[in-house]
Amino acid sequence: MRRTLTKAGSLAAVSLFALALAAPAQAAQDSAAAAHPAATKAAYFEFTDGRNTFVIQLTDAAKIRQARDVINGVDTENISVMGKIVKTPASYNKPWKYTLAPSSVKFFSMATEVCDASISYVNEHLDEVGGALLPNSTWCPWQSKLTREIPAP
Repeated sequence: MRRTLTKAGSLAAVSLFALALAAPAQAAQDSAAAAHPAATKAAYFEFTDGRNTFVIQLTDAAKIRQARDVINGVDTENISVMGKIVKTPASYNKPWKYTLAPSSVKFFSMATEVCDASISYVNEHLDEVGGALLPNSTWCPWQSKLTREIPAP
């Protein structure tokens, strides 16, 4: 009986030792995954400036979650859209000749006047963007309001 208890005790000790080593290894894997998340599937959202609609692409999971919170009424303050203009058209954002860089998109409630312009005004004066019009290509249409998520094109 004593030999059985010794074997059981040894087995329990080995199991606890294995668990003790596995926990930090699992924590390291979890932190590595957080530092380098897998590619998030792109999501597309529409906003309006009161006259026109514009589509943005988001690829960051936190920003996608934030956009969905705005649409679902969880976030009622940061409903406007800002970001860096990319002077090339995107297939998901027709008829506009530009879009926003997905990694630059943010949601805001207040911003400076220097980055405010309507969707159509930016489109009509795209060659001036980045200079006197919308310095650093930062666009923050004050009247913008995120309205809905749309299916991927």
